[in-house]
Amino acid sequence: MTDYKHTLNLPETDFPMRGNLAKREPDMLKRWYDEELYEEIRKVSEGRDKFILHDGPPYANGDIHIGHAVNKIIKDMIIKSKTLSGFDAPYVPGWDCHGLPIEHKVEGMLGKAGDKVDFKTFRAKCRQYAAKQVDGQREDFKRMGILGTWDKPYLTMDFQTEADIIRALGKITDNGHLVKGYKPVYWSVVGGSALAEAEVEYQEKTSTQIDVRYAALDEADLLSAFDYETDGCEGKERGEGEVAAVIWTTTPWTLPSSQAITLGADLGYALIQCEVNGQPARLILGEQLVESAMQRYGIEDYTIIARTLGARLEGKRVAHPFYNREIPLILGDHVTTDAGTGCVHTAPDHGVDDFNVGKKYDIGTLNYLDDAGIFRSNVELFAGEHVYKVDPKVVDVVTEKGRLLAQAKMVHSYPHCWRTKTPLIFRATPQWFISMEKEGLLSTAMKSLDTVKFTPDWGRNRMESMLSQSPDWCISRQRTWGVPIALFIHKETEELHPETSALIEQVALRVEQEGMDAWFDLQPADLLSAEDAEHYVKVTDTLDVWFDSGVTHYSVLDRREELRSPADIYVEGSDQHRGWFQSSLKTGIATKGIPPYKQLLTHGFTVDANGRKMSKSLGNVIAPQKVFKSLGADILRLWVSATDYTAEMTVSDEILKRTADSYRRIRNTARFLLSNLNGFNPETDSVAWEDMLSLDRWAVDRAMRLQEEVIESYDSYNFLNVYQKVHNFCSLDLGGFYLDIIKDRQYTTQSDSLARRSCQTAMFHIIEAFARWIAPVTSFTADEIWQAIPGQRSKSVLLETWYEDLKSLEGDELGREYWNSVMTVKHAVNKALEDARKESVMGGGLEAEVTLFANDELLEALGKLGDELRFVLITSQAELKPLSEATDAVDTDVEGLKVSVRKSAHEKCDRCWHRREDVGTIETHTTLCGRCVENVDGKGEIRQFA
Repeated sequence: MTDYKHTLNLPETDFPMRGNLAKREPDMLKRWYDEELYEEIRKVSEGRDKFILHDGPPYANGDIHIGHAVNKIIKDMIIKSKTLSGFDAPYVPGWDCHGLPIEHKVEGMLGKAGDKVDFKTFRAKCRQYAAKQVDGQREDFKRMGILGTWDKPYLTMDFQTEADIIRALGKITDNGHLVKGYKPVYWSVVGGSALAEAEVEYQEKTSTQIDVRYAALDEADLLSAFDYETDGCEGKERGEGEVAAVIWTTTPWTLPSSQAITLGADLGYALIQCEVNGQPARLILGEQLVESAMQRYGIEDYTIIARTLGARLEGKRVAHPFYNREIPLILGDHVTTDAGTGCVHTAPDHGVDDFNVGKKYDIGTLNYLDDAGIFRSNVELFAGEHVYKVDPKVVDVVTEKGRLLAQAKMVHSYPHCWRTKTPLIFRATPQWFISMEKEGLLSTAMKSLDTVKFTPDWGRNRMESMLSQSPDWCISRQRTWGVPIALFIHKETEELHPETSALIEQVALRVEQEGMDAWFDLQPADLLSAEDAEHYVKVTDTLDVWFDSGVTHYSVLDRREELRSPADIYVEGSDQHRGWFQSSLKTGIATKGIPPYKQLLTHGFTVDANGRKMSKSLGNVIAPQKVFKSLGADILRLWVSATDYTAEMTVSDEILKRTADSYRRIRNTARFLLSNLNGFNPETDSVAWEDMLSLDRWAVDRAMRLQEEVIESYDSYNFLNVYQKVHNFCSLDLGGFYLDIIKDRQYTTQSDSLARRSCQTAMFHIIEAFARWIAPVTSFTADEIWQAIPGQRSKSVLLETWYEDLKSLEGDELGREYWNSVMTVKHAVNKALEDARKESVMGGGLEAEVTLFANDELLEALGKLGDELRFVLITSQAELKPLSEATDAVDTDVEGLKVSVRKSAHEKCDRCWHRREDVGTIETHTTLCGRCVENVDGKGEIRQFA
């Protein structure tokens, strides 16, 4: 028996079936850096239009998590797709290096600055610690295939950047936006510093809620403001018992600072006759809140004996529940009837509304708490108590004084420090602010959003909503590790030095050489005249880290030669509408009058398969390091592209496993194409477009149309669409149609025949384009494919632009619509063959002969293929007959088509496995069909279409 295997064009490639990415990717990564791939990309991109994605800096503390991976991979896909689109798209990664978390880490190692170690040594250790964190995170980012200037990133602690941050502060000051104010700000008692809005997150907290009576100082005066149920009533008809206004609060610790009770001018108030602790009492409550309040107090028997409006109670006085302090009743717009009593205990030290209404009534602050949240020594009853622990004692005192009406525990949303995760307080302190109103910063910022594009669209409403509620931005911090607020202020007036602008530049020049220590080591006399040095002092506060990162458009985009401002796009998680996006916008407007970005793209947070946030305590954390060490970085990257980033992004081990299955489909498609390019030299073996077989031209045309869709999806940052379209192309257009059909032609025709070279030419064009399509997503795999494609080429697909040698089938006799209809017929026949296989009519498709009973339109169309219809249907025989002759045939989903399947009675050709009547009729090759004999010994078969 003759072995004809050597006469077949069997697939062969060094491109392995198994990705083995976890092992292979590090070797590819080493080659990229040995060959200075990123630098090569910059060289080939030189002179092109710029596309600038500005990197929002992660914080230099701890290992990267899956959210970091999502963010960096999305950015990398944008950068690489823009490079393919012919832009010069550099990527300069950055890190946020100052601030509280690093201070806490260093305090744990050295002790508190100024206590166990001097400030300069402490700052040096902070710098050293941050640098080590940057190094660790950088290696993980690089491992994921993200290319950029990793050897020259921007760090907010670089001397140059620190100097430019100070210059940005100077510019904002010059433009009139900087003010010093004394008002309540979010205060971290753990960090001992003010916080800005962007540093606050809300978590559930269990608080003590209490209702407290403030007794009237002059009952007759207070009662005179009410209208009674019976006109002209006197004495007992006006009720009996103590008259008291009742407040409700969830912060008992603020009661020592209580200085007023605020009412709503137009709200109705009721005088309630009831009994408290067995004694008659008269309580003043908001009328709409009487019922709910009485339920809290457990009082069922009560009567409304009089009513009034809040405005009529203005100026009346009550007594503090435990201090010898008169408390005025005042009016404020912030009072509501949503909860409580309608009588709002007011402590200007501890609330913005309280502070503002206090200013209206000339009520100042008391400053009872120190920076650590400890009551000062002069605070009666509570000196030395910590704000976190004092609530029970306050309740005890209120109870002892007979002032408590009710108490209960309440779980509610409460502001916490986003770094330390500890509850915050409002505390009135002198701070530096960027004013939202003084120079119209907020209104200008709001209007400027009209020039910004948002992806997804709902980002605009979110940003506008958060921005519109912006208070003045508190930018001062009482920290050690931070860029200094490098200002000189007058000792008495606290006015800025008249030469502030010039002084800022002198300080910045010193910081460029020595870092922030240049300011802290500086004596006023080093820069000021002897006379000025006597009257001016340095500000010792540091800047909010959101200011550091917010002005990177000034300190990085304007400074780095390869970048420019405004950036084309900022890309961060959806929480940054109130964070970096907003701090960047405010500082952009404050320094230059324009937004620092043209577009904002936001992505969702990662959650597990049950929609829960990642948490070590829940055990549902997916560490990116584990993924790229087990499955490979390309699986992680593919998961990001295959997930709708505009919503929460679900990830789990099972999801990543399914992603790996999808990856195998993409990889195996590439392997099939590469293995069938064995022996193909594109320089000598390519077939001209007009000479290619019609089906091959269709495949190239399909690739061309897909490339247009892929580019459009990349341009709109729709990576999910890229993944779906490429995956479907592999599964349906190629695997389910084209590659299935051409196997016979590729394997059995003569090696240098037009039939084979035509499909090899098509596969060559497709793999050239295919490697580029997937390069922004699965960068390692794309580059591995690139190395295996025959012909001369650059050292990496990442140096390329979109493939330009795909052609259109328009005008072809058998055009797109024709082959699309043939594909539909093939799917219908496949179903009939599968049904017949299940019924044991025959085994594989080549054991079958089919008859297609078709209407006139289909008969004419399919008839154009002649005998090649059987190659398209992958059967040994395919006949066409009029639909009217269908007797023993099955219906199909194709209108006007029925199919009859029968097992072939002919012998199988040993070489092509087709069952043909001429098998064995040629003496020299008794086991071959006539077609195979022609391909082995003759001039070779001729194919026209498929």
